[in-house]
Amino acid sequence: MGKKTSRPFLLMAVMCSAVGVVLGGTSSWAESNQCLQQEVVTNQCLVQDPATKTVEGMGTGLLAGMGAAIGAMWSYKSKK
Repeated sequence: MGKKTSRPFLLMAVMCSAVGVVLGGTSSWAESNQCLQQEVVTNQCLVQDPATKTVEGMGTGLLAGMGAAIGAMWSYKSKK
C-alpha cells in the first residue's frame, strides 16, 4: 500500500508530549504561586501573568516530551 507508519513511535510521542505538557504547566503554575507567597515580593513577580507563565511552561514541557520520545525511539531502534 503506502508508507508504513510507526504506531509505537506515534504513541510514544503523544504520551511523552502529554506528560510534558502536564508537568511543565504544573511546575510553572506552582513557581508563580510560590513567587507570590514570598515575604518580599519582587516587581517581576507582580508583573508576570500566572496564566501566561503556565502556558509557557506547557510549551516547554511539550518540546521536552517530544525530545524524550525521539530519544527513546532512537535508542530503541538502534538496539534492534
